[in-house]
Amino acid sequence: MSVKDSIAKEIANVLNKDVLEIEKSIEKSPNLEIGDYSFPCFRLAKEYRKSPQAIAEDIKSKMNLNELEKIEVVSGYVNFFVKKELYVKEVLNQIEEQKDEYGSTKEGEGKKALIEHTSINPNASPHIGRARNALIGDSIVRLLKFNNYKVETHYFVNDIGKQISMLLVGTKNKQNVTFDELLQIYIDINKEVQENAELEQEVFDNLNKLENGDKETIEKFRKIVQICIEGQRAIFAELGIKYDYFDYESDFILNGTVNEILEKLEKTGKLFEAEDGRLAINQEEYKIPMKAPVLVVTRADKTSLYPLRDIAYSIYKANRNADKNIIVLGEDQKLYFKQISAALDLLGYKAPQVIHYSFVLLPDGKMSTRNGTVVLLEDFMREILEKTKLELAKRNDGEVDEEKAKKIAYGAVKYTILKGSCEKNVIFDLEKSLSFDGDTSLYIQYNYARINSILGKANYENIEKLDKYDLLNADAEIEIIQKLEEFKKIIQKVTEKLTPNIIANYVYELTKLFSSYYHDYSILSAETEELKNMRLQLIYCIGVVIKTSLELLGIDTVDSI
Repeated sequence: MSVKDSIAKEIANVLNKDVLEIEKSIEKSPNLEIGDYSFPCFRLAKEYRKSPQAIAEDIKSKMNLNELEKIEVVSGYVNFFVKKELYVKEVLNQIEEQKDEYGSTKEGEGKKALIEHTSINPNASPHIGRARNALIGDSIVRLLKFNNYKVETHYFVNDIGKQISMLLVGTKNKQNVTFDELLQIYIDINKEVQENAELEQEVFDNLNKLENGDKETIEKFRKIVQICIEGQRAIFAELGIKYDYFDYESDFILNGTVNEILEKLEKTGKLFEAEDGRLAINQEEYKIPMKAPVLVVTRADKTSLYPLRDIAYSIYKANRNADKNIIVLGEDQKLYFKQISAALDLLGYKAPQVIHYSFVLLPDGKMSTRNGTVVLLEDFMREILEKTKLELAKRNDGEVDEEKAKKIAYGAVKYTILKGSCEKNVIFDLEKSLSFDGDTSLYIQYNYARINSILGKANYENIEKLDKYDLLNADAEIEIIQKLEEFKKIIQKVTEKLTPNIIANYVYELTKLFSSYYHDYSILSAETEELKNMRLQLIYCIGVVIKTSLELLGIDTVDSI
């Protein structure tokens, strides 16, 4: 039983209340000066017809726990000061016992989570800006699995849009087109279509044939899309990002779902035909901040537009009965998502929980695949890998471990993108991302490797564990213990908000504490053997939490650098 559990049990006995009810009200104090735990008595005042202060004094007078150093009553709070030795022992023992499960909320036990992320147009190699969606999504997947959810990861493939039809036109006289050629083909054909009305009409003719079930056209679309998907999947797999399902937009047309939804929308009385022949949904009642509150769902020839297919896909996901249904979208789709959510509500469905994120920018501005002003993710990965290899070669007499270099290089990409809050833009500075100092993954990986090195030299695995927790009494050691315990709250917070930057910021702060501790205190050369062993246990636990944090960000640890 933890100290917190013991406190809850004692308070429950005093008040004749349910232990679980009391436990929920016990708060972790923000700093040690006012205690380790606090119990507020305000909500009990009406029930007991006493002031919160009087109730708090009563609780204090009737409690007697050996685990407590003292109890104080301040302004209606009962503040509990735990004996430091027991506090240190409880935290370190939890980490030693639970290892890579330490911090998990376990809230997903027996539950399912569905998340859709990445879902970029399959018309070219992705640029670094698009990677933010995939990295955020992958980190959320890892978090959900850490909390014991059974997770389905979905990728929605836009295999029927105008972009794919343009690729079809751009490749019709080419043989054996490769994934690497598609971006330039797309850029070129996009310019040609803008200047040539006949080419543009050919693009729309392809779409019309597809929606009307022309088998040859369907086959052509699928072939070009498959080249893209396999190329994109290979790039993301290199970053350790995987998908369980690739769901194709065309399926919702070819199986009749889109037409069924149009019929259901008609019955709501909100679907109307505009003067130009397009079908649209009147969304005035939803107070969406736009001049014309309508969502256009078909072209004039009644072929579907992507909003209608997005509605169909959202309903498909909702029908998979997941306890959590999540989607990751760029901030430029905020208004559009509100429109889709309104359409779903009109049809009686709940929209998924959305995580919006801002852009990854070049030094001179935003990226655009259409205009060709991009840094391709695969090129960026290649460049940062080469820089990492050069740095490792300098440090290791010209020798380079390829796998280690990838872990460092790709860790730098992930950490730099994930450490910022989702609502803020990321301006990627390649040189800073590979620094051994400051807020970088390399700094964290390097310090983790240092912990491993110390433990290895001490043969920590074979050292007998001691019950001398009173030796870890320095302010720096207590501060680290507090930080390690905070990890449980961090996981709860990030699970609620689904924002990976909280984990990134936490693990950087924990690493800084270790780095300062390493420089200020002797570990292997501690004054006594017992102190050395206790400090080894402390840094072992730091290593466990650092590794778990990095894994939740999709970043690999390395044993040496």
